[in-house]
Amino acid sequence: MTINDPAVLAELRELYPQYEKALVENDVETLTRMFWASPHAMRFGATENLYGVDEIEAFRKSRPAVNLARTVKRLEIVSFGKDYGSVTLEFEREVKGKIRYGRQSQVWVRLPEGWRIVAAHVSLLPE
Repeated sequence: MTINDPAVLAELRELYPQYEKALVENDVETLTRMFWASPHAMRFGATENLYGVDEIEAFRKSRPAVNLARTVKRLEIVSFGKDYGSVTLEFEREVKGKIRYGRQSQVWVRLPEGWRIVAAHVSLLPE
């Protein structure tokens, strides 16, 4: 198995900014499309545990679409073979007038319909 195949890394490096843009703009359609359309997809957030693309989409539609901007401080992408990759990052954002630091991880898999996030985690570090 090839780790960090340049072509696969290039694909994931192209996809991730699309996710980040959709996230801060609360583009629910794009965010939903980027997740695996399966009841097995999962996303653990700062305050929620979501199982299945329907729960993930419902959360996105119901959350306030304000103050979503953040600054990515470190981004790491690793690929394993041609069809599996991980994206991890550290970020900071302003929450209630204070800078908070967080982290995010995503597992991306190339499926017949293209690259999709099958599992994700977002958390804020303690103040």
